[in-house]
Amino acid sequence: MNFELSLIPGGPEIFIILFVILLLFGGRKIPELMRGLGKGIREFNNARSQIESEIQEGMKEADKKKIEESSNSDKS
Repeated sequence: MNFELSLIPGGPEIFIILFVILLLFGGRKIPELMRGLGKGIREFNNARSQIESEIQEGMKEADKKKIEESSNSDKS
């Protein structure tokens, strides 16, 4: 059996984890925790998409410079 697959929790393990979380934080704190988790995931995705767009812009600029350089060398 694959070692990585044995690290993924199955059905009963997930229920035990959820029960422990419920015991530790109580029913009132869980929505606050999930809201915070959602905000964190949203910020991460926003930052990731911003970085991706900056990288794509840089690649486009580099391609434009290559085209300009090759057209200038062809004219010479």
